[in-house]
Amino acid sequence: MQLTQRFALVLFLLVFASSCEYFSGSKTAASPPFSLDLAQIKERGYIIALIDNNSFSYFIYKGRSMGFEYELLKRLAQHLEVELRIRVTSGVERAIDQLNKGEGDILAFPLTITKARTAKVLFTSPQFDAYQVLVQRKPDNWRHLSRSQVNEQLVRRPTQLIGKEVYVMANSSFAQRLQHLSEEIGGEIIVREDSTDAVTENLIRAVAMGEIEYTVTDNIIARVNATYYDNLDVETILSLPQQIAWAVRHTSPELKTEIDSWLAQIKKQATFMVIYNRYFNSPRTTVIRLTSDYSSLGGNKISVYDELIRDGADELGWDWRLLASVVYQESRFNPSGESWAGAKGLMQLMPETAKRFGVTDPNNPQQSLRGGVRFLKYLDKYWSKSIPDHDERLKFVLASYNAGLTHIIDARKLTEKYGDDPTSWSVVESYLLKKSDPKYYRDPVVMAGYCKCEEPVNYIKAILNRYEEYKLMISS
Repeated sequence: MQLTQRFALVLFLLVFASSCEYFSGSKTAASPPFSLDLAQIKERGYIIALIDNNSFSYFIYKGRSMGFEYELLKRLAQHLEVELRIRVTSGVERAIDQLNKGEGDILAFPLTITKARTAKVLFTSPQFDAYQVLVQRKPDNWRHLSRSQVNEQLVRRPTQLIGKEVYVMANSSFAQRLQHLSEEIGGEIIVREDSTDAVTENLIRAVAMGEIEYTVTDNIIARVNATYYDNLDVETILSLPQQIAWAVRHTSPELKTEIDSWLAQIKKQATFMVIYNRYFNSPRTTVIRLTSDYSSLGGNKISVYDELIRDGADELGWDWRLLASVVYQESRFNPSGESWAGAKGLMQLMPETAKRFGVTDPNNPQQSLRGGVRFLKYLDKYWSKSIPDHDERLKFVLASYNAGLTHIIDARKLTEKYGDDPTSWSVVESYLLKKSDPKYYRDPVVMAGYCKCEEPVNYIKAILNRYEEYKLMISS
């Protein structure tokens, strides 16, 4: 075969092979990146935050959602005038992938800004600086040793890590730092990268329990955990200060700009440092939260009334965590609480309602729960005649519990009068909000008159949002 013929044949085969790969799907054109920026998020009405469940970012304690990231996210959502929706995840690489696929809008991890990551995500302005430290166990008899004697038995110089195994999260900045450190000290540190599902705090616990010898984490996280595991040493520094930030997609530049502007403002206020100190500089309260049965970090209880709430939920046919969210919204689990209007007890029953449903002592937790459940059952039975869909009916029930049945009936009558769907809460809600307008509250179909009804609307959202968070963190 002549040279030109061979060249032509080779060229044909290469073109044919590449076209086969394209059409077979083994080598396809890259799909366009997911794009959803600030305007679309605000139009949608909510922002989805990807967040980790740990002792400082996000957890539930005595029924209340808490955490450094969580508290800041709530304030950011308020600033953006949208709802906050939480999606719990773990592993930085997985979370970055979820962000770029559109499963979240903001990655609210305490991320170290690295050159490699800037190719994958758009970092917000830094929140604070941190540096990486070695987490290791103190000698068994450390309480009986002087500080210098303890130091003699610990790794205090990076060169002492040559030939040692150090466990870190896969694809983390900690793994990168150890690799660079090996080059700097001229000896190999054996880096064991855990699974992509690994959580830093689990590796810290493994060191404390003697399952592994070393791990690496940020000094802030290390210090928080060292308050709980007093046999840990976290004083050996392995890096220069590094910037810690959240991240958004490269296709969300307007969201980043707005977050940066908001961060600049909140960091000027005392609020930021109050939140920071609450989670990073309060060792005593950290230990209490970590060891409490009523923390999602250490137990599976929401309140001391969980058994009563479970019994009531069984009677209602509800998930007990939903009823727990109602109780938290009503009283924060305070059985002696009383509102400005005179509502009392765990379920904040008004005197007339309490009497109607058999409550003689509203401050008695058992009586209050029983009366509140009976009231909710009554409301569910009432609305079941006209609202067949269970999820929709739940919103009518909750709104009636909060604002009174008559105001919700008024809103439905207005909805019907104006030709809209009276079985859809989102529609009825819009007419409920109009009951502060004389045009609507003076309408002949309205019985209860004026109502500043933002409260029941927000009440429902708060309960259902908290319920979703309880489902994420508390098992059924």
